[in-house]
Amino acid sequence: MLESPAFRPLHAQILRLPSEHFPALANCNDLLLNGEELISVSNGKALRFVAQDYGKLAFESQYEPRCYLQGEVQTREHNWHDLLNALVWLAFPSAKRSINARHYAALTSENKKAGSSERGAVRDMNTLFDESGVVVPYADDNLAEQLRSFSWKEIFWQRRAEVGQSIDFYLFGHGLYEKVLNPYIGLTGQGLLLKVERDFFDLPLPQRLLRLDDLIARYLDDPAHCMTTHELTPVPLLGIPGWTAENEHEIYYENTRYFRPGRRVDPLRSAA
Repeated sequence: MLESPAFRPLHAQILRLPSEHFPALANCNDLLLNGEELISVSNGKALRFVAQDYGKLAFESQYEPRCYLQGEVQTREHNWHDLLNALVWLAFPSAKRSINARHYAALTSENKKAGSSERGAVRDMNTLFDESGVVVPYADDNLAEQLRSFSWKEIFWQRRAEVGQSIDFYLFGHGLYEKVLNPYIGLTGQGLLLKVERDFFDLPLPQRLLRLDDLIARYLDDPAHCMTTHELTPVPLLGIPGWTAENEHEIYYENTRYFRPGRRVDPLRSAA
């Protein structure tokens, strides 16, 4: 399954991992050392993957604050969820840095109610994208609107030749990657649509990923964004051409329990 198109953004990192055993923390940190540019968090500290701490932790030792303040990403050994999180850090370092910064800012905001257990809209949106996000670069506004309006058959069947040429799909969420290890009908991601020039789709994959990493980070860093989870658009992953052999037949898209009709909520109106 790791060779599937869904894992395309992580293929370069996967190839550098040991194949004879489940990768350990040391293997993940070796990938950081072998990179061309040192990955750091927002305060400039170098990123490191460290063992998970348990129990009641001081604020500075909790997951997001510790990452933001020390550059330490708590990672459980022999755990697919956390290994995939590490690989996404390697593939999209700027975007992951931005997510961590938005979490930390929300956690330390002067407007946060003392003792509140509510996550808040900013953290909700960042968490949903971090766990279940799909990056959707597009050059054709009509294709993007079809995706937003749940016109699944139109985009995935009638215009399937344009997927990869005018619109494309790149998994981001590490929780979603874990689900793709054992795909099932109903598997759905949350798409962040980003406008690009048409020549984006002609770039080699490494350059596309670099461009996407920058675009995602710019989006997440904008204070006007991440105000509601409605900024993300549902994407039925097994409808994407080439992601499963079953979708090579038109009748596949007649399954309305998976390809559900619906109408998008205006994200600006929802945030008001």
